[in-house]
Amino acid sequence: MKSIKELEAIREKALKEIAVRDNENKTRIVVGMATCGIAAGARQVMNAFVEELNKRNIHSVNVTMTGCVGVCRFEPIAEVIETNGEKTTYVKLDAEKARRIVAEHIVNGRPVFEFTIGAAEK
Repeated sequence: MKSIKELEAIREKALKEIAVRDNENKTRIVVGMATCGIAAGARQVMNAFVEELNKRNIHSVNVTMTGCVGVCRFEPIAEVIETNGEKTTYVKLDAEKARRIVAEHIVNGRPVFEFTIGAAEK
């Protein structure tokens, strides 16, 4: 660091990064990104969620990743966690299903039950 201006720039960058992780009053989409999830296509699923939210200019949803969810046979897995704490677990996802979840669950408030863990176990 050579100046106060440079220090202020570092501070602003850090504040923006913290804001990205702010989950208060935001719906969260958490994608399982352990090795089993990645091998099953979780990276493409996460990218599809981010791209679809950006395309629709939705800023009230954070997309994050987690490690092992514990049910590898259902990967790729993502959970939609509403601001009230209600959670919907989606399984065996692909990019197209992720886009549909954004359209139906996030935009219209209707979970896509055919992609949930309950439907997959039948």
